Amino acid sequence: MVIEPKLFVALPILEESENIEKLINCLQNQSYTNFELLVCINQYDHWWETQEKQQACIDNQKSLDYLKSNHGLDIMVIDKSSVGSGWPKKKGGVGWARKTIMDNISMRGAGTDIIVSIDADTYYPPDYLEKIKDYFLVNNKHVGLALPYYHNLNNDVTDRLILRYEIYMRSYLLNMMIIENPYAYTALGSAMAFPIWAYNKVGGLTPVSSGEDFYFLQKLAKTGLIGIWVDTMAYPSPRFSDRVDFGTGPALIKGNSGNWESYPNYPSEFFDDIKETFDTFGELYIKHVTTPMEAFLLEQFGGKNIWDPLRNNYKDQINFEKACVSKVDGLRILQFLKWRNIDSDSTNKDNLFNLLSQHFENYLTDDMSFKVKNFNYISTEITTIDKIRNLMFDIETEVRKSRLINNNTHYA
Repeated sequence: MVIEPKLFVALPILEESENIEKLINCLQNQSYTNFELLVCINQYDHWWETQEKQQACIDNQKSLDYLKSNHGLDIMVIDKSSVGSGWPKKKGGVGWARKTIMDNISMRGAGTDIIVSIDADTYYPPDYLEKIKDYFLVNNKHVGLALPYYHNLNNDVTDRLILRYEIYMRSYLLNMMIIENPYAYTALGSAMAFPIWAYNKVGGLTPVSSGEDFYFLQKLAKTGLIGIWVDTMAYPSPRFSDRVDFGTGPALIKGNSGNWESYPNYPSEFFDDIKETFDTFGELYIKHVTTPMEAFLLEQFGGKNIWDPLRNNYKDQINFEKACVSKVDGLRILQFLKWRNIDSDSTNKDNLFNLLSQHFENYLTDDMSFKVKNFNYISTEITTIDKIRNLMFDIETEVRKSRLINNNTHYA
């Protein structure tokens, strides 16, 4: 007899009264009903005394009142928003909210129960929780699941911005999947799930001020297998937000001011350098060899050779290679790409066309090939950029399907 897991849905809330009712409707319509919603309504306590922040405080109270009414759902509310209950100045933000919820879940649920991380401004189809449950019933050794996502357009100024950001994200992921890197996933706090035993195994979520989803999935990827495909998806809302330092909201704000330097379409050869470096890990166990990331890694680690200490600490090749993967992690890869891109004179459209034409030529019709070759993020019609985004979404979906997991011990 198969015992189906209970799902614990983790939701941080800050100034979301306009979205909370729609989200509750999504959860009421879920086909899988064995779940509990845990909500942390949060803000800094001193905001009650800060004039420009009082609207957020009032909005949080609206959400609190709404969630206390009867919605036919099993809901637990953690109040970090009422006067005297908010975060102190040196401890707070969405990272602490997610951690507070998930730590609570980890103490209450069974090891095989599932934590589902969501956001209030995201639409979840009726099969969302059921597909996650089914995934972990089959893949019960996997430490996590990074679900597919898709931003619907709003027919306003954010459309052009979110399309550019999403194309950047999909270009990065496709390149990472091509080289079969263990950090090939998209980290979205609104679209990830993991079993409680895996959460406990890595010591829980680290409450950084930004990117807690990125850093947490990275911790998981260093210990096991992260799934990248399930036949459902999250639909996050494209909106301006300065609540965190990086992520979708800050990217749109930067992009709206013309600052896209952090979100280029990187040349595929940069990823070839990453693959070649990862491919040398076995040889590095035996002797020192120069890797394409050598200069960058020396710069990052203060001129120190990082391989010698790993050889001294790990006396067998398998664990040495795992230690190398852990050392050159997803953060280092992003830093390397930015470092490598400083002197690059390639263009976004050229890099995108080269990626698609070299690896996914069968998806490129003559018309689409022309569009990709000639588009411009600033002046091209939004409908055309959207077609390019959708092409990349279709390609990414097929690659996700064909590579259900990222394996920390295997590279192409």
